[in-house]
Amino acid sequence: MNTAISHPTAAARPAVELASLRRRLAAMLYESLPTFGVGAVTWFAPLVFLHGLGVNVPGGLEWLALFLILGVYFVFVWHKLGQTLAMQTWRLQLVDATTGRAPTLRQCIIRYVLAWPSLLLIVSGVGILWAAYVDRDRQFVHDRLAGTCVIFDPPQLTRR
Repeated sequence: MNTAISHPTAAARPAVELASLRRRLAAMLYESLPTFGVGAVTWFAPLVFLHGLGVNVPGGLEWLALFLILGVYFVFVWHKLGQTLAMQTWRLQLVDATTGRAPTLRQCIIRYVLAWPSLLLIVSGVGILWAAYVDRDRQFVHDRLAGTCVIFDPPQLTRR
């Protein structure tokens, strides 16, 4: 069941369709491929180089670096383009849930930070159950709390 959100700013603009849970999960699975590449180049390769020099980075710092690197990638892409490569492939776009416009930088940061615990819940099945059975629009918790949503087959959005 896909619902639509309407844009309160312009009656001439058509309502957009929220992306289905199945499509968003497929895009998330596909997202692991480019994310792996980003992590390999910007996180793993430098760690291997440092270890080769005899520098041992504490495990906590390694994970913090990965969190920050992926954060820069996702927040930048969501804020500037509204979609990652995987989202483009699956014809999905991240928008502000209230206006239907591009999300703010603040919303992108909140979404990224809250996506981590939400994704861990998805891995355990709780996050999927939340989206499938609890949330009226089948949105993940991190989107609901960030005030964003993912739409299907996005029209050309106006950038701020």
